[in-house]
Amino acid sequence: MYKRKAKGFWKHLDFLIIDIFCMLAALFLAMLFRFHGSSNGWEIELYFRVFTLAIVSEIVVTIALNPFKNVLKRGYYKEFVKTIQHVAFVELVLVFILYIAQLAEPVSRLVMGLFPVLYVIFAYIARILWKKFLKLHAWTDRNILVITNSDMACDVLENMKTGEYETIHTSGFIFLDQPMEGQTVCDIPVVATQDNMMEYICHGWVDEVLVVLPEDAKRPSKLLQQLSEAGVTRHYVIATNSSRLEHNEIVDQIGKYTVMTDAINSVTWVQALLKRLMDIAGGLFGCLITGCLYLYLAPKIRRQSPGPVFFSQERIGQNGRPFKMYKFRSMYMDAEERKKELEELNRAHDGMMFKLDFDPRIIGNEILPDGTHKTGLGDFMRRTSLDEFPQFFNVLKGDMSLVGTRPPTLDEWEKYDIHHRARMATKPGITGLWQVSGRSKITDFEEVVRLDTDYIRSWSLGLDIKILLKTIRCVVKKDGAM
Repeated sequence: MYKRKAKGFWKHLDFLIIDIFCMLAALFLAMLFRFHGSSNGWEIELYFRVFTLAIVSEIVVTIALNPFKNVLKRGYYKEFVKTIQHVAFVELVLVFILYIAQLAEPVSRLVMGLFPVLYVIFAYIARILWKKFLKLHAWTDRNILVITNSDMACDVLENMKTGEYETIHTSGFIFLDQPMEGQTVCDIPVVATQDNMMEYICHGWVDEVLVVLPEDAKRPSKLLQQLSEAGVTRHYVIATNSSRLEHNEIVDQIGKYTVMTDAINSVTWVQALLKRLMDIAGGLFGCLITGCLYLYLAPKIRRQSPGPVFFSQERIGQNGRPFKMYKFRSMYMDAEERKKELEELNRAHDGMMFKLDFDPRIIGNEILPDGTHKTGLGDFMRRTSLDEFPQFFNVLKGDMSLVGTRPPTLDEWEKYDIHHRARMATKPGITGLWQVSGRSKITDFEEVVRLDTDYIRSWSLGLDIKILLKTIRCVVKKDGAM
């Protein structure tokens, strides 16, 4: 899913909130210094009004002057200068409001003199640290694949650096005018040709695709349609002969380029933040339960099948990004080796999933001499979804979400067609629409893809909560919905 950027005042709300906290901390410490660490000399009602008016002043200055424009591009010196300018304007507006409100006289001059000094120090340090955090965690793991002509490659890279997208990682080039796969242009590898690019996009780690063609080029409708089917967020630079916007397309900005962006769905930063906060809260709670389950399950697993308690497996996450998924081990140590022997019993005949009516690789499962089936610890863990609880650690890491789509294994991923890839346009989840729709009964992979893409297209926080409640109900009934 594409995260829609906020515009104007809301675009840098995070920096505004940080500045407000720094401003209030500076004002509070200035008052502590003035009154020698005691609150006896404070006029509580007066300084409560000062705090409130300081917040108003901060917001007024931010709206009027847009002091956070290009904030991610500023160096240390320029940021320091901008911070001083910003604090000076806030101080002036605050003094003016206090004068108009006839509150200036009783407010300590020492407080009003020390406050801006502390504010500059706190705000400058906080801004630098927050920018470092954003560049390390919020932007650098976005991969943009650039589709263009060979003679435009270096200009495209230069133009992408203009604006706040400068920290985006360009993962590779694909040239439409000549095959140059394996070569390097402007220190960026050419990863595919026009003939095999959809295969690369389908099976590689590609978050977004930027299509930049000459002004006189025709709209590449077939290419854009294929990218849309694959669930890839696509950015198409608008040329002078561009047609009107199609379904799901929005106008966006990348550097100097005005682009038409199409994604299977788009969310605002507020929605993305709320979903992540829900994931963090659920992840912390789930990890706590996982620790308790470990005390109960670990000795049983080791006793019935010597080896590690946890099992990790490489899975494919959002947009083809590989990650290690964790579980309590519910299978014997040689389960992967025995998988090939059991392929003919797979209920999903297309090979896109692996499902058995009775899996002898599960701890405690046996086929008795009379042909009857005996189950044990592993089957209990899987029916009650206890084996899935370590995935809450994946949720905390950000590899997964509480609600999403089932992450495929590497061998399943290699078999994906273009339209199958759309189900990985969002983070994989511990549970999802497919799981609560009766996962044990659905063996048609096309039906799984349909349910997953329906979830992505209609995503909302309300839908996530509804799926979580259904999951809890399924687990309580021991249906193993996770």
